[in-house]
Amino acid sequence: MMTALFAACSPKKDDKSAFSVHLITVDPGHFHAALVQKSMYPEVDTVVHVYAPEGDDLQQHMDRIHAYNTREENPTEWKEKIHVGTHFFDEMLEQKKGNVVVLAGNNQKKTDYIKRSVDAGLNVLSDKPMAIDATGFETLKSAFESAKKNDVLLYDIMTERYEITTVLQRELSMLPEVFGTLEQGTPENPAVTKESVHHFYKYVSGNVLVRPTWFMDAAQQGEGIVDVTTHLVDLVQWECFPEKAIDYKKDIRLQSAKRWQTDMTLSQFKTITGVNQFPDFLKKDIVQDSVLKIYSNGEINYTIKGVHAKVSVTWNYKAPEGTGDTHFSTMRGTKANLSIKQGAEQQYKPELYIEQATGQAPLNEQVLQQQIEKLQAKYPGIALKKVKNGWWVTIPDNFKEGHEAHFARVMEKFLEYFKNKNMPAWEVPNMLAKYYTTTAALELAKKSK
Repeated sequence: MMTALFAACSPKKDDKSAFSVHLITVDPGHFHAALVQKSMYPEVDTVVHVYAPEGDDLQQHMDRIHAYNTREENPTEWKEKIHVGTHFFDEMLEQKKGNVVVLAGNNQKKTDYIKRSVDAGLNVLSDKPMAIDATGFETLKSAFESAKKNDVLLYDIMTERYEITTVLQRELSMLPEVFGTLEQGTPENPAVTKESVHHFYKYVSGNVLVRPTWFMDAAQQGEGIVDVTTHLVDLVQWECFPEKAIDYKKDIRLQSAKRWQTDMTLSQFKTITGVNQFPDFLKKDIVQDSVLKIYSNGEINYTIKGVHAKVSVTWNYKAPEGTGDTHFSTMRGTKANLSIKQGAEQQYKPELYIEQATGQAPLNEQVLQQQIEKLQAKYPGIALKKVKNGWWVTIPDNFKEGHEAHFARVMEKFLEYFKNKNMPAWEVPNMLAKYYTTTAALELAKKSK
């Protein structure tokens, strides 16, 4: 039941026997490393060992954990043990102070961290992307083989699977009385379209996010086409072929891909990093001495099991007042289209619609209501409201958690797989298919004019 899934959980104090998971945070350069610890979990020891080089990335991570520990409402109780030094990663492998490595930081280093961790018999929960280029994909393949050999879990943080409009889009697509079957589509009119708009300037946990300088370096963060598109490619697989394994060698066919840059002024760079000058490693991307050009945008057109899909990501500097990151998505069925919209009409909040498919008979309202009533057993309170060209699926606020809360849902799923050793057989091949799609698309985009 969804309400149970969304319930908060807290550990029993002083119950050491309950702690089967001991976290090790490595080089936490991205705020997602802290968001994993925004909640507490019964199975997870309150002591977390952090291995990292000294510097701003580590300090900002510790500040976030401190904020969670000292907040007024439902404070956490994490006890961070810090290990700093030039050879912090080797020290981590030698000491093995825990059994689950959490990775969210510089993506240029991440794939190597993953491989060496699973080689050492450690479980890994990694932020996306786990690979940012073709070479990294080959290393990732070896990492999954090593994880299987050493009987450890390697899993990535796919928060968007827990966004309620996406959850219900998937659920409705599995109801033939509503959706029919998924169209095959064409390159010009894909069966599935997912678009994501992000912003460098944003708020996290109530504060303006300070970005590390390397975040603006595509060589370290990864280009947009291999970064945020990871979520979109994952959702295409997860929604269109639920619980089915994807073989990237047979099922994925790239049609086209493109990449383009976002301009950032030195003033904007200072605002989000707190650093007054562009570092030397960014000089390769600077024009006119003051404008940084970042390959943060990308689009992939491909087929998956014969179904045409398009995913695209755009990064702007700052969202207009009252708005934020946005997601748009359409799945085209033989009876209806399922669309997630997040524009001005939706007050920049994601909303789900069931729309009449072009050239199809009008949707039967009685049938729709019957199917929604079935879903209400899992998602109490959802309903339909008639709008132009279809219906709006209204969703109670208790299901609208927000992006930051989804990290706890991913952790809970990871802990379930860790405890019960029941990760579905499709997860690993689908992670490989996902990272093949993004990294191969980058290679194709670089070759395209």
